[in-house]
Formats: sequence, structure tokens, C-alpha cells
Amino acid sequence: MGRLFGTDGVRGIANSELTIELAMKLGQAGAYVLTKENAHKPTIIVGCDTRISGGMLANALMAGICSVGANAIYLGVLPTPAVAYLTRKYKVDAGVVISASHNPMEFNGIKFFNSEGYKLSDSLEDEIEALINNQMTNISMPIGAEIGRVEYKYDAKDDYVKFAKSVVNVDLTGIKIVIDCAEGAAYYTAVETLKGLGADVVSIHINPDGTNINSNCGSTHMEELKARVVYEKAALGLAFDGDADRLLAVDENGKLVDGDELMAICGYYLKETNRLKNNTIVATVMSNLGFMLMGQKNGLNIEQTKVGDRYVLERMIEIGANLGGEQSGHIIFLDENTTGDGLISALHLLEVIVNTKKPLSELASIMEVMPQALVNAKVPTHKKDKYMEYPEIAEAIQRIEERFAGEGRVLIRPSGTEPLVRVMIEGKDQEIIEREATDLAELITKTII
Repeated sequence: MGRLFGTDGVRGIANSELTIELAMKLGQAGAYVLTKENAHKPTIIVGCDTRISGGMLANALMAGICSVGANAIYLGVLPTPAVAYLTRKYKVDAGVVISASHNPMEFNGIKFFNSEGYKLSDSLEDEIEALINNQMTNISMPIGAEIGRVEYKYDAKDDYVKFAKSVVNVDLTGIKIVIDCAEGAAYYTAVETLKGLGADVVSIHINPDGTNINSNCGSTHMEELKARVVYEKAALGLAFDGDADRLLAVDENGKLVDGDELMAICGYYLKETNRLKNNTIVATVMSNLGFMLMGQKNGLNIEQTKVGDRYVLERMIEIGANLGGEQSGHIIFLDENTTGDGLISALHLLEVIVNTKKPLSELASIMEVMPQALVNAKVPTHKKDKYMEYPEIAEAIQRIEERFAGEGRVLIRPSGTEPLVRVMIEGKDQEIIEREATDLAELITKTII
């Protein structure tokens, strides 16, 4: 059996791979590991995105939490970063989010935060997994008054909105913004925050029904938002994903502004206002080459980590940085929150637009995006880490690397959350790199069966 935890918690198809039995066991083992040092009766908060399976899994998880003597507080639908923030604000012992982020609605996931609002270390995840694999052996289950309680607190979302509105001192009066909430967890918090700051908000995809999350909307499907921004003559568009820990933007001309560009805009502004710690931004190996060149030109140090916002965060803490993220739109403003936060990222971007009085298109020109092709190869989950063991794949990768040496780069990596191998090629000619990436992805799919 492979490792239960991926790069972003435990993921799988709800009621098939991520069953109610597994959710209950994760509640038991997670609550035990995260609270075993406590002298008091521990409390864990639980939030979820808008997926139909969220309530089912939340109840199973909370049953597990209570069965080891911890209390659970159910907060309802909330963005992932809201749960991270509220874990700290409410001074509880841990937080759990039930979400599969940007993935299709049939998937779901379970992700833990410790009492400080940080995702768990590999060692803690391994400890939870070991308890599950050992059937909670030698763990005594409480009875009577020692069993945990479940409480419900549905106004927690307003505490997060209040926090978000306090993060950046900016008046958005007169600014027209189109926001796409992906039929996900941002449908209330993003709208209320931006309206509360005075913005003229045009909101789309804010009617979640449990089955439409991320469906042709949000940060993974930007076409409608691009068109709507132009139609509305808006200053910009903002796109969140299902659990609102990502942000991508659209400028006033309907052009995509990705996570690298957003970090470039905000990072340079923070540097100019003496708020960027160590003049450093932490990015990943997937960041565009143009982002690195922007850093060199503007006196910004760009640190790179392997893919995954948890690794970005680890490096940020290690070197004392306060800005980092991924091209996909996971951006961490560590002075305000402990994880990627789409709404906080949006507010920082709006601060730059308001205070510089420049349109987003002009701000984004700080960075020249190099042509990049990203193609996914669908493979069995248990084989996605073994692609280099196939000689024909290894030879094809070597051939492409030799071709693009000095004029681009090739990056092949298994997805941390999906049954995919991601093929990314960067170079000067979009047509050539797309053809090479497509051919290699097809070879990987055909070979790994």
C-alpha cells in the first residue's frame, strides 16, 4: 500500500477511495496524535468546501474525533485558509478541512492543521498513518463523560471576513471587479469582503449545489471570467478554486495574470515599501523562467523549492521570508496567514492597483512570461512515481532535454494529488514545445498501464 498522505492531505474519490470508514479513522488517529500531549480536553474545528460528500465525510471524521475524547466544532462551508486562521483565532488544538481543492467534485480530501495553523509535517502524518495501519492498537477509547462532543458554529465565516477586511488598509470604492468563486467555498467570504471594502462586485459562480464545484469555472477554467471582465469593462477579474486557497487574475483586457506574475507584482511593491523580508520570494521549480529573470532585473532574490505549497512554506519559515507561492496561484503572505489564501492574495494585489493607480496590465508587464507547455499524462496512481523505470520514457526525456539545453528546460514530475504525470517544457517556440510535451505525455500514458 502506498503512503496515505499526499502533498496536500489525504485525497481520493469520495465513498470509494476516501470512504467514511477511512474518514472516521483519520478523525481518531489525527485527534489522538495532535492532542495526546494535552492535559485539557482538546477541541478540533472542522470546515469543508461545497462538495456533496462534505457533510458525509465531516460527520464520519467528527465521530472519530469524539471517539478518542476530543471535542469537534463544525464550522460548515469555509475556505481552507479560513480554517487555518480560525484555528489560531479560536485557540483550538487543531483544524481540519474536508476539500479536494481544484479537483472535480467526485473527489474529496482531508487535510489537518496544527494548533498554529500550519499543515502537518511528514513525520506527524506518518504517525497518524501508522496508527490507522495498526488499527489503533493499544489506544484506549473513553466512555461515559469522557467521550467528546460535537458543536456547530455557522457564524465563523463572518470572523474570517472581519479578519480579511483588516489585512490591507485599502478603499475599493469605484473599482469594478468580477469574481469567479468556482461554486466553491469563497462564494460568501470573497463577495462580502470585497463589497465591505467598497468595491463594485460582479460575482459569478456563487450558487453551489454540491455537484458543480470547479465545473467549467474558477481558477482552472478562466474563459468565462476573461470574457466577462471585458464585457463589464471591469478593472480586473479574480478567480478562486474550490477551497479558495488559490488566486489567479485577469487584467482589464481579459488577459490571464498567473501566480508568478501576481508574486512579481506584489513582491516588487512590498520591496519598494520596505515590507519584503530579506528581499526574497520563495517559488518552485515550476515557476516560469521569466519570473527568475524579473527577480534578477529588480533586485529580488528568488528561492526555488520542489513543487507543493507545503515545501514553499517550509523554506519561507527556514529563511525568514514573508512571500512565496506557486504559478498555480497558491500564494502565501506569511505575515497574515499560514497557508495559501486566495482572498488575502487578492487584497494585496488590489492594494498595489489602488496605491500605484496603474492598471493590472501595466503592473503585470514587470515580468515577461516565457512560452511554456504543460500536458498531463494519466497513469495508474501506484505507478506515477516510476516513470523513469521505463527505458522508452527515459530515452525520450533525455532526447528532449538535449534538444532544449541552453534554450529552455524540461520538467517531468508526478502529481502529488492526482493520478497524473505532469510534463512541462519551456522554450522559445510555443508550437514546438507544445508538440514535444503532447508527444511525451502520450508516450507516458501509453507505456504506463
